[in-house]
Amino acid sequence: MIGIIGIITIFVMVFGGYLAAGGKMGIILKSLPFEMTMIGGAAVGAFLISNDGAAVKHTIKDIGKVFKGPKWKHSDYRDLLCLLFELIRLARQNPVAIEEHIEAPADSSIFSKYPRILTDKEAIALICDTMRSASMNYDDPHQVEEVLEKRMDANAHHALHSSHALQTIADGLPALGIVAAVLGVIKTMASIDQPPEILGKLIGGALVGTFLGVFLAYGLVGPFAAKVKDVVEDEQHFYQLIREVLVANLHNHATNICIEVGRQNTPSHCRPSFSDLEEALKAVKQEAA
Repeated sequence: MIGIIGIITIFVMVFGGYLAAGGKMGIILKSLPFEMTMIGGAAVGAFLISNDGAAVKHTIKDIGKVFKGPKWKHSDYRDLLCLLFELIRLARQNPVAIEEHIEAPADSSIFSKYPRILTDKEAIALICDTMRSASMNYDDPHQVEEVLEKRMDANAHHALHSSHALQTIADGLPALGIVAAVLGVIKTMASIDQPPEILGKLIGGALVGTFLGVFLAYGLVGPFAAKVKDVVEDEQHFYQLIREVLVANLHNHATNICIEVGRQNTPSHCRPSFSDLEEALKAVKQEAA
């Protein structure tokens, strides 16, 4: 909703100010289809050249993040802590019983309680792989922590690709606007024998290219890239919480301490309160009893 309001605000303020100053939309509307074809078409072509098919699909999908916001909500962080609590407690009580859950999470009675988390393949893989490492009796928890850090860095780099791709397009749009403007000037020079009122319209149409390139770069595509980056980085906290809790488990801290480490490392806007989490964990214990 905020993203839509922002877009509306941009258009109203820019074109409303232009009209309020006495500007006329006729010349812009007349030139817009041609300028948009040149600038937008060149931008799309450059985007396709610099990215493979998977990256193109990833970027198009991530544009939705501008309007939807982060995937993980307050309740998801609380559910994740409850899930990790159940898994750690079971692993310590019965190391053999935990295997069926981490080897086939889709069929697990524990994972099935948290369907939103279960749909995220990376979160499930991160939990299961790390729990599997714990069952292999790693002598050095720091080694597992280092592996997790590298894995998460790689995942974050991949997740941010769409933001980088959009920012690259935003950086190139002003130059593409100049290209369109130069072509407009070439067209104008071919009509240099026309009266001033005709030349004025031709020059105005050419300048629409420069305007459109800068407007798209700094008014739309650039902010889209920044928002996608912000959302992706926010979503990465979910995976960092998994790492913090499971690394604490590898260090043999008490189960409640491991969960509290995760709660404390949850972003403040998504962090469940101590009492809220305590109530959720009590419900988990009662259900398991």
